[in-house]
Amino acid sequence: SSLGVMCNQSNKHCLRPSPGVTGSRQLIPSSSNLYNNDEDVPADMVAEESGPGAQNSPYQLRRKSLLQKRTVCPAKANMEGASTSTTDNFGHRAKRPRVSGKCQDLSAPAEQYLQEKLPDEVVLKIFSYLLEQDLCRAACVCKRFSELANDPIIWKRLYMEVFEYTRPMMHPEAGKFFQINPEEYEQPNPWKESFQQLYKGAHVKPGFAEHFYSNPDRYKGRESMLYYDTIEDALGGVQEGHFDGLIFVHSGVYTDEWIYIESPITMVGAAPGKVADKVVIENTRDSTFVFMEGSEDAYVGYMTIRFNPDDKSAQHHNAHHCLEITVNCSPIIDHCIIRCTCTVGSAVCVSGQGAFPTIKHCNISDCENVGLYITDHAQGMYEDNEISNNALAGIWVKNHGNPIIRRNHIHHGRDVGVFTFDHGMGYFDSCNIHRNRIAGFEVKAYANPTVVCCEIHHGQTGGIYVHEKGRGQFIDNKIYANNFAGVWITSNSDPTIRGNAIFNGNQGGVYIFGDGRGLIESNDIYGNALAGIQIRTNSCPIVRHNKIHDGQHGGIYVHEKGQGVIEENEVYSNTLAGVWVTTGSTPVLRRNRIHSGKQVGVYFYDNGHGVLEDNDIYNHMYSGVQIRTGSNPKIRRNKIWGGQNGGILVYNSGLGFIEDNEIFDNAMAGVWIKTDSNPTLRRNKIHDGRDGGICIFNGGRGLLEENDIFRNAQAGVLISTNSHPILRKNRIFDGFAAGIEITNHATATLEANQIFNNRFGGLFLASGVNVTMKDNKIMNNQDAIEKAVSRGQCLYKISSYTSYPMHDFYRCHTCNTTDRNAICVNCIKKCHQGHDVEFIRHDRFFCDCGAGTLSNPCTLAGEPTHDTDTLYDSAPPIESNTLQHN
Repeated sequence: SSLGVMCNQSNKHCLRPSPGVTGSRQLIPSSSNLYNNDEDVPADMVAEESGPGAQNSPYQLRRKSLLQKRTVCPAKANMEGASTSTTDNFGHRAKRPRVSGKCQDLSAPAEQYLQEKLPDEVVLKIFSYLLEQDLCRAACVCKRFSELANDPIIWKRLYMEVFEYTRPMMHPEAGKFFQINPEEYEQPNPWKESFQQLYKGAHVKPGFAEHFYSNPDRYKGRESMLYYDTIEDALGGVQEGHFDGLIFVHSGVYTDEWIYIESPITMVGAAPGKVADKVVIENTRDSTFVFMEGSEDAYVGYMTIRFNPDDKSAQHHNAHHCLEITVNCSPIIDHCIIRCTCTVGSAVCVSGQGAFPTIKHCNISDCENVGLYITDHAQGMYEDNEISNNALAGIWVKNHGNPIIRRNHIHHGRDVGVFTFDHGMGYFDSCNIHRNRIAGFEVKAYANPTVVCCEIHHGQTGGIYVHEKGRGQFIDNKIYANNFAGVWITSNSDPTIRGNAIFNGNQGGVYIFGDGRGLIESNDIYGNALAGIQIRTNSCPIVRHNKIHDGQHGGIYVHEKGQGVIEENEVYSNTLAGVWVTTGSTPVLRRNRIHSGKQVGVYFYDNGHGVLEDNDIYNHMYSGVQIRTGSNPKIRRNKIWGGQNGGILVYNSGLGFIEDNEIFDNAMAGVWIKTDSNPTLRRNKIHDGRDGGICIFNGGRGLLEENDIFRNAQAGVLISTNSHPILRKNRIFDGFAAGIEITNHATATLEANQIFNNRFGGLFLASGVNVTMKDNKIMNNQDAIEKAVSRGQCLYKISSYTSYPMHDFYRCHTCNTTDRNAICVNCIKKCHQGHDVEFIRHDRFFCDCGAGTLSNPCTLAGEPTHDTDTLYDSAPPIESNTLQHN
């Protein structure tokens, strides 16, 4: 444009700043300092300074050749060297020093007076009456005029008169508009810069066109500007080639215009303050904007676009929208407010092959239907939009629609946040999706979106809902504080849930049910009110490399015939069981670390089955593993240690194949078998327990075969209370008490076992016990009990109150002992000699006489203890109360 040419020529005078002048503006010395002789001003420069067409300008400043002899006052030069022009603060302008009158006064020509001596305030006043082209011409006269003609206050007034913006609207390249704060802009005059960038545009300003064309003298110099009363007229002007297609739509409400865009036009709202609020384009009958083939590079920005039909629910409105973008269109929609009151259809509809809009910084809210609808192979870029409070989904993607959606804020919807279905796809990146009435993100019917780095939270139901054969990749998201599960997967769906943080949900973390599948990998799942992962009703996911911890409930809950491969997870510090398997479920748990739970590590109950292999299960407040009520898992090659209630507890008719495990350092028995349970234990190493190795009581059975049981604090195997196990080919050795003890009417079958080097002895049978024995080797035991008896020692001397040696024990009626007291044979002979004593039986006990709990002190033992009860059995295990929480 001519304005751009003139402005560029005026910029030739901007050389370098005067010495001693600071600030962001480049201050230029006056022409009297620069032009000391004719050689300073070449003839071609003089001609150029007048600018193109300057001879015809009503404001032309005539100029003669500069005088060869001029007297320059040094004081004057010094003052001008320190002078300043307008400051960067638009509210104040620094005064230019007047020229000193003490130097030689020559009769200067008119142009010298205007250029050198006329005060800045007067020149600026004159310039304030010029329009933009004449102001550029004046800037071409000399360096001083160039500086003053670039005054930001003058250009701001001109700019607002034409464009109305109260902040400069920059347009550095096609399809890019943004407003700036002039105080923060790096260049000294953003108003002029923006004027240059926007100058070629036409203007839609109802009622102004007639005034503009009726007053040519008032707007002389703006003959190239075009004004229209309607948007339709402006679009017609583009079609007729009157201008290049940049349209400014000024403040107002434009109703029921026919806006079909078939060319690469640019349409921008122009208004003071918040531009989009002041420029409203509304339709009550048809789609407000329709982009058709040919509008590949069109741009619409900074306006409110509404579709507001009189009949909100009429079915014929189904095809109408605020914005409709069809095949082979790639417009840019920027900084628009989009509203739709129709209860069918959508606010924005993008459909068809080749539809690829860029929609950014828009507000699509308060619509009575879907906010953004992408379908029929459409794509596009959708960035930094606000999508909220829509009656249906904030975003719909279906039928192979495949958009890229980044940094959108999708919230407070009256339905789902994002809904992908019927083969819909899309890439969703860094979106904030929250407080929607249904799920934050729903995937259905073969849809396959990719969702990365989003926050999906505070959903009134769930976070992510994948159902009816939905797929999708959900990667590196934060999913938290949803009322229901963070992720739901059901009805043959198979998504990938990977690298997410899923936490603080009001129910569970990940919930897979109804034949759901999926890969659940490398997630951090914690702090949820129910199970971190729940698998039920024939679902079969792959769950691997997750951290599932600090839940208010359990870690992983598999029930109602749930399945799945659960491997290499870390499950820890959960309130209830680390893993539950129940009601016909058959998962495979492999190479997991399950530890530090507040109850059981892995809990099989009510016909829970499955495979538990190669896991580390340790440091639980209850048992490492519990099996009960018909459950029959395969437990292989695990390390089970540090349980406060034992390693494995099998009770209430529990079963199971327990093979090749290492069970050690548990506070109670390594394996408990009780209450009609019948497991098979093969090739396990059960050692270094702080209680017994294996305890079988209350009708427990089981096959114990080829196990190594060693270095346990109590009996290697204790069989009690009507139990009847089979022990075959086991090695029971190096125990700190007995090898095998059988008591309380229990029986057993012992075949080919090796029992050696145990402290108390190899095999002890209580009164009334009958066993079946074959080919056992009982050898080289330390026999500490028999040695103590033969030496006349109290048995308490070798047992203290922590062990229960099996031998004859008595009661003393003279000393009023109770049914809970027992006295060893040597104390009867020595301490209770001549008393009324009674033989009770041969069984497990410790000596109350030696413990110092009777009225007379023991003469055989050392210092007494304060224990008052003899226990005939090891302490019973604590059964899990997990069921009470279901």
